[in-house]
Amino acid sequence: MPVATVGDTVTASREVTTDRIDAYADLTGDDNPIHLDDDYAAHTMFGGRIAHGMFGVGVISAALASLPGDIIYLNQDCGFEAPVRPGETVTAEATVVEDLGSDRVRVETVATVDDEVVIDGEATVLSVPHEA
Repeated sequence: MPVATVGDTVTASREVTTDRIDAYADLTGDDNPIHLDDDYAAHTMFGGRIAHGMFGVGVISAALASLPGDIIYLNQDCGFEAPVRPGETVTAEATVVEDLGSDRVRVETVATVDDEVVIDGEATVLSVPHEA
């Protein structure tokens, strides 16, 4: 079975809705009012509700999961460049840029909303042949 190799590129997308933000907060216990309270969030530097940053990282994880082989997420370094709001769609792209040996690869990761970078970084994943 194939494994991830330099040059492989994968994508994933997810629409951000208030229901999904609420569900993410419930799942993780992160109930920061900037994510959940319209009135509170309206008076912040963002001027309204925003999704949890890790929601966008989750879309990156979904992209990584579609690389060839069984993928084990080992490390993610990322910067949050812009907020993501309800009604927007996050699209993540992951490109394998280096074979690190021992079944590990370095992957450039980026998440965008309407071509604006919202999360930028890189990940290290273990890519091993799928065992049937």
